[in-house]
Amino acid sequence: MATRHPRDSRSLRTVVATVAAALLAVAIVAPALAAPPGPSSIALPNGWAPEGITAGPGTTVFVGSLTAGGIWRGDVRTGQGAVIPGTEGTLGVGTEYEAAANRLWVAGGGSGQVHVFDASSGELLQTYTFSPAGFLNDLVVTDNAVYVTDSSFAWLDVIPINADGSLAGPADAFMLPVGGDFSLEPNFNLNGIVTARGWLIGVQSNTGKLFRIDPSSGDATEIALGTGVDVINGDGLEVHGRTLYVVQNQNNRVEVFALGPGLTSATLQRTLTSGTLDIPTTIAWVAGATYVVNARFNSPPTPDTPYAITRLGT
Repeated sequence: MATRHPRDSRSLRTVVATVAAALLAVAIVAPALAAPPGPSSIALPNGWAPEGITAGPGTTVFVGSLTAGGIWRGDVRTGQGAVIPGTEGTLGVGTEYEAAANRLWVAGGGSGQVHVFDASSGELLQTYTFSPAGFLNDLVVTDNAVYVTDSSFAWLDVIPINADGSLAGPADAFMLPVGGDFSLEPNFNLNGIVTARGWLIGVQSNTGKLFRIDPSSGDATEIALGTGVDVINGDGLEVHGRTLYVVQNQNNRVEVFALGPGLTSATLQRTLTSGTLDIPTTIAWVAGATYVVNARFNSPPTPDTPYAITRLGT
């Protein structure tokens, strides 16, 4: 049997201590390394008046314009971007990227229209017009349809997507009444919308309520948020895993919830905010962080008014 010398134990302790120190250093440094590179504030073109933002391929984002400037495509790592040629003149409220088909869907507010573009070339692929229409605000793409909120009415505008992924004709679009726990109130009603676990989640801005909506029937179930919790002025929504982000525009913050079983409840986890926020409206998860657009609704839009995207973290 080999004889263990005292120096062997010391050597072993030295190795263990060295490894432990290295692991501790990695643990300390890791959060800093995990922070996404790139600017915390990204300038948009002056006068842009943004409202909708959506995550594109990789570190790309797309931002619409309330002044009909078109669709701005930028990179959150470099902070650089430009208007997609061919989209100029498009009024964009809610904006959604459809990764499976590389398409951009844009809700047109009071125009009652939804435009669909090729996300690379900017080619206009289709226009859907709804009537009556109040304010087409936000939209979400599922495997078989696009759902659009109209903040003036108790329904969703629905655009089917064909089984082969091709676009349905304008005549195939329809309106899906939203009932159940949902009731129409004065001013802005349904606003942001996302999909999660086969359901839709919508926020009612004027009441501060969240709803789980059946995409087939339109039946809405109020999501319990807990005593004293609401999302008044709720605007854009984002889901990442089991986490729901709710932008509260006039409150200059984003509430972060953990979604419960069956989407019947959501528990407030934390609040994201920043001194640079100026009426954020919509949010996108990109490259491990959340990014919001500052709509600056309290500042009159002029051709020289500056606008920006703010990175908030997670």
